[in-house]
Amino acid sequence: MKRIVLRVVGLSLVLGLGLVVLAWPRAEFIPARSQEAWAATPANIARGAYLARAGDCLACHTARDGMPYAGGRALATPFGTLYAPNITPDATTGIGAWTADDFWHALHNGTAPDGRLLYPAFPYTNTTKVTRDDADALYAYLRSLAPVRLANRPHALRFPYDRQIVLAGWRLLYFKPGVYAPQPAQSAAWNRGAYLVEGLGHCAACHSPRNGLGATGTRLSGGQIATSGWYAPALDADNEAGLGNWEQSHIVQLLRTGVAPRGAVFGPMAEVVNRSLQYLTDADAGALAVYLKSLPAEPTPRHAIPAPDDVMKAGRQLYAHHCADCHGADGRGTSVAGHPAYPPLAGNGALTMRDPVNAIRIVLNGGFPPATRGNPRPFGMPPYSQQLDDAEVAAVVTYVRNSWGNAAPAVTAPEVNRWREVPLD
Repeated sequence: MKRIVLRVVGLSLVLGLGLVVLAWPRAEFIPARSQEAWAATPANIARGAYLARAGDCLACHTARDGMPYAGGRALATPFGTLYAPNITPDATTGIGAWTADDFWHALHNGTAPDGRLLYPAFPYTNTTKVTRDDADALYAYLRSLAPVRLANRPHALRFPYDRQIVLAGWRLLYFKPGVYAPQPAQSAAWNRGAYLVEGLGHCAACHSPRNGLGATGTRLSGGQIATSGWYAPALDADNEAGLGNWEQSHIVQLLRTGVAPRGAVFGPMAEVVNRSLQYLTDADAGALAVYLKSLPAEPTPRHAIPAPDDVMKAGRQLYAHHCADCHGADGRGTSVAGHPAYPPLAGNGALTMRDPVNAIRIVLNGGFPPATRGNPRPFGMPPYSQQLDDAEVAAVVTYVRNSWGNAAPAVTAPEVNRWREVPLD
């Protein structure tokens, strides 16, 4: 009998704690300036459309070959698969019955109108920083879309991650709500860039490491992308994707076109540039460049053991035969009509990252930078998976990671084999 009483008391305490946690933390509510803030005016809709693109909302809320914003895209995680919801204005399956305040609470508190906690695959840990005016403009835009009647697919999460009480505990540990607060010591451009990076842009979702419970840190120090297997490089490390020593105009060029004199984007970042960043205004692209360039340039320690001579020799021969025509014998890349065509490999942080997965996958599968308005016909990289075996791919990747001033650990054949059959998406 005593044991039963103790269990009942313990269960009551757990449920009581759960109820407290479910109600906290929450951002301070900010009311709309007026109903005109989310009215379906051309100005509000245009502003909301721009912000939706800046946040790349379409990418997650659209299934492959599906209707825009109608949801259904599968997001694989270590805890199971989540499915992005329908955010068209359908009253039954979308957000047509939501108020502007409901939408604000979703962005800032990660809660649905019925009080249900949303999973942080929806990056409310970032969108909590969005201003009320921007939230209302986004709401006006989404309400202007054609409604799509498409029921949301239930998440397929393992126990206990499918329980709201567990999600409530996660929020207590890792969620800090609150609108972005401008830093008075910084310029207006820096603050705008920080607002976009930390808020709508949710760059930390990819470029920050995740702990065992899927929470990201505040530093953009690189992380593995669970949904694709690619590695999002550190933006605060000079030997990865740190931009501190780049010219600001080259950063803008990379963000807007996908290519620049010092590198190009591939993989998931190519999709971000194609669907989102190329449409930024000159002012916002410049603000991003100002902020990214200011990130602490904390060099990642290099502990590269010199690659074996036989591997470097084999890699040099393979490079001369397959790669030098485009990337140059000196690894400096080539341009066509003064426009970057094939990126330089010398001093390219994409090659010297601690995890060689990106370089391996590009050699195996090839790829293209994104087709953008500033670079509508990008030059691509052919796949070599059918021409080179695992040892040969490992040799050529090792060679480019350790030539022309580059220094990084050698790549092994088993590392290549791990990614040979993994699809790009």
